[in-house]
Amino acid sequence: MPRTRNRVQTRARHKKILSATKGHRGKRRTNIKVAHESMIHALRYSTEHRRDRKGDFRRLWIIRINAAARINGLKYGQLIDGMHKAGIEVNRKMLADLAVRSPEAFAEIAEQAKAARSAA
Repeated sequence: MPRTRNRVQTRARHKKILSATKGHRGKRRTNIKVAHESMIHALRYSTEHRRDRKGDFRRLWIIRINAAARINGLKYGQLIDGMHKAGIEVNRKMLADLAVRSPEAFAEIAEQAKAARSAA
């Protein structure tokens, strides 16, 4: 008896790979072997970059906080130290948002941090 092949399943698997590599160029989206390799790499990169994005945003927030802190006469490290001493618990994301959207509220926090640093 001849061996049978499950062509339906194979075609479905190939279609899934080709749809995943839709935006790729050249053989990376038409040739199954090359497309599969391209898909595997793309999935790995997306996982790595999803983790990297968290660090990228933290870096951006720190840059924004530092710029606003220097406007108020402090450096980033001094501001964070003063906030800890004053007992102000605002995370970097919210602090950066305050620096951009509400500079007067950020200035108030900076003054409290400055006072806490001078008192200690």
